[in-house]
Amino acid sequence: MNRLTLAVWSACATAMTAVTARAADDSLPTPSFPTPWQLNLQTPATPVMEQMVSFHNLLLWIITGISLFVLALLLICIFRFNERANPVPSKTTHNTLLEVIWTAVPVLILVTIAVPSYRLLYFVDRISDADMTLKITGNQWYWSYEYPDSNVSFDATPIPDDKIDASKGQHRLLEVDNPVVLPIDTSVRVLVTGADVIHAWAVPAFGVKSDTVPGRTNETWVRATKLGRFYGQCSELCGVDHSFMPIVVDVVSKEDFQKWLAAKKQAASATPSTQLASSQN
Repeated sequence: MNRLTLAVWSACATAMTAVTARAADDSLPTPSFPTPWQLNLQTPATPVMEQMVSFHNLLLWIITGISLFVLALLLICIFRFNERANPVPSKTTHNTLLEVIWTAVPVLILVTIAVPSYRLLYFVDRISDADMTLKITGNQWYWSYEYPDSNVSFDATPIPDDKIDASKGQHRLLEVDNPVVLPIDTSVRVLVTGADVIHAWAVPAFGVKSDTVPGRTNETWVRATKLGRFYGQCSELCGVDHSFMPIVVDVVSKEDFQKWLAAKKQAASATPSTQLASSQN
């Protein structure tokens, strides 16, 4: 019996160590979109997601320990207290020490979970000293983006399947014609609202999932700490094309972001005649 319990604990501990080590190793190449047979969360690209991964790993250890403890108790009952091994059952009805333990220990476990949980909730909701603002509007079925500080706005519509070029690293159902661009190491206040029905702007690598509700503006924040392209999707059932509302965020250097803003402003200021002439050329 003891050997069986020890073997179960050892196997689970080995698997848990591998999982948590995989999550903590940022040097391992992990894409910012789901992959087949993915075992863990996506590599975090913001301080919020880093804390979410840390909290997730803590909970994983706690629930695994509880599950193994309950499993051990069940095995003890099955093999030690069955009718054949214990023909004369015990008539014990109360045990004060055990009752205190099974009341106090769950309370301690809940406190252990509650403290980092409330700390994380406060960290996610606290928005102060934002360097810039990004406003997002959910539509059926595309996203509209606005940079109020720079007077830049545009729509991001999904790229159809027949236009996806896998040789260029594009991914079906995840690409848009106008990605969001954010500068690295910049605190961004994100305002989200809806134009028609409820959508949800979600980017897993950022630890962001905020509902876009018509007539209401929800607020969150992002501070990307890694360069690259990050993918997300609408995460609130919003109609027939709900699964065709991808989100693409390009995190670039601050210099490249300023160049991108300048290019967007120049394109927006072009007159219709200029745009027509340039398209004909």
